[in-house]
Amino acid sequence: MNFSDLGLGQKTLQGVQDAGYTTPTPIQQNVIPYVLARHDLFGCAQTGTGKTASYTLPLLDLLEKGRARARMPRVLVLAPTRELAQQIAEHFESYGNHHKTNLALVIGGSSMIQQERTLSGNIDILIATPGRLLDLVERGKVMLMGVEVLVIDEADRMLDMGFIPDVEKLIKLLPPNRQTLMFSATVAPEVRKLADTFLQNPKEITVSTPATTSSNIQQFIVKTAPLQKRQTLRNIIQKENIKTAIIFCNRKKDIATLCTSLKRHKFNVATLHGDLTQNIRSETLEAFKKGSISFLIASDVAARGIDVEDLPYVFNFDVPINPEEYVHRIGRTGRAGREGKAFTFITPSEQNYLKAIQKLIGMEITTYVIEENKVQNTDDLSKEMPSQQNKSYPERPHRPTEKTSKNLTPQSALSKSRDPVIGFGDSLPAFMKNYFPNVPAGIVKKI
Repeated sequence: MNFSDLGLGQKTLQGVQDAGYTTPTPIQQNVIPYVLARHDLFGCAQTGTGKTASYTLPLLDLLEKGRARARMPRVLVLAPTRELAQQIAEHFESYGNHHKTNLALVIGGSSMIQQERTLSGNIDILIATPGRLLDLVERGKVMLMGVEVLVIDEADRMLDMGFIPDVEKLIKLLPPNRQTLMFSATVAPEVRKLADTFLQNPKEITVSTPATTSSNIQQFIVKTAPLQKRQTLRNIIQKENIKTAIIFCNRKKDIATLCTSLKRHKFNVATLHGDLTQNIRSETLEAFKKGSISFLIASDVAARGIDVEDLPYVFNFDVPINPEEYVHRIGRTGRAGREGKAFTFITPSEQNYLKAIQKLIGMEITTYVIEENKVQNTDDLSKEMPSQQNKSYPERPHRPTEKTSKNLTPQSALSKSRDPVIGFGDSLPAFMKNYFPNVPAGIVKKI
C-alpha cells in the first residue's frame, strides 16, 4: 500500500514525497482514512510507529477547506511536554510545505509576549502544552470556540504529569460538535476512562498490544551495585563501542552527578531536564541530533518528543519507577524499522520494579553480562601496604623539655621563632593579645 491509496490530497502527497516516505506504517494505514472521514478516534501505538504523521497528514487535507481567523485556531493539538509539541510542529511544517497553513506553537519556557503576537494573526493549527494554553485563554489572547479538531497526544503521559484537570478545563471551552483524536502508548484503566469521557462513538485502532515494546529493540538488564553504576556504564560503552546514546535518570540531582562524572572521563555529554530554559533545551536537543553532543543525560520529562534518527542505544541508568515509563524511554531507539539496544541498570533493592516492567511488557528481559573492573577490597589494600615493622619513619624533631619550656616567656619564645601566626587575618583577636601583647607588626600572616 502507498500513501496515494489512503485518500490524501495531491499537496499532502507531495509533502510526503519531499520528506522521503513512500509506504505508510500500519497505524498510518488505519488512522488516516478515519480522520479524513471525520470520525472520533482512539489510537494505541508504541512510540516510533509513525503515529504523529497519522494525524498531521489528514489534518492538512481537512484544513484545505475553510479559512483561519485571528485568535481562533481551527485545529488544536495538546501535548504533555515542550519537546513533543515542538516535534509535532516540525511534522506539520515538513509535510505542509505545499499548504498555505498558519501554525502557532504555545509552550512554557518561551516568551509569552511573542506567543501573544503570533496568536493575534490568523491561526489554522495551534500546538500547545495545557498549562501555557490555559494561561493565554484566561488572558483572553486566544479563543477556542472555533476549534474543529482536537488532538490529545500522549494521553497516558498527560495523566502521569497531572495535566488532565487543565485539559478538562480547555475541553469545556470547545464546541461540542468537534472531531476528537486521542493517542496513547498504553491503555491503563485511567486512560480508557479518559477516552470514554472525551470521545464520541470513536473508532479504536491498536496496531500492537498495549505496552509492548518494539521487536527491533534488544532489551537487557544489567545487575550492578549502586556505587558501581557509573563504572558499569563506562564499561558497557567501551565494550559495545557506543558512540552516541540517551541515558535516563530519575532525578535531576543524579543527572548532574552523572554528567560531571562522564565529563571527568572525557565524554562529550550534555543534560536535558525540565529545569532548563526552553532555549537551552532546544539548543541541546538540536546539537544532539546533529552529533555535536555524543551522550545526552535526560529526565522523563524530556523523554517524550525526542525523535533522533538512527539512535542505536538507550540506557536506563535508573530503573523507571512507573513501568509504563520504561516503554516510552526505550522507544527512543529502534524507530522506523531500525535496530536498537536498551540497557536497564538494576540494583538488588529494585527487583520489584523489574518484575512490574516484565509483567507489563509480557516478557522476561535478558541479563547482560559484563566483566566489571575489579574493585579492591580492604584485604587487597592491606596486602599492598608495607608492614609497620619494616617501615622506617623520619626522625621527629627534638622538642624542648618541660623544664626548658617553663623557663621561656612568651616574648622569648616568640624570639626563638619568627614564623607567622596563621589564620587570623591581619591582626590578632583580643583574647590572643592577652598572651602575645608585644607581637610585632607584620608577624600575622593572612590566609
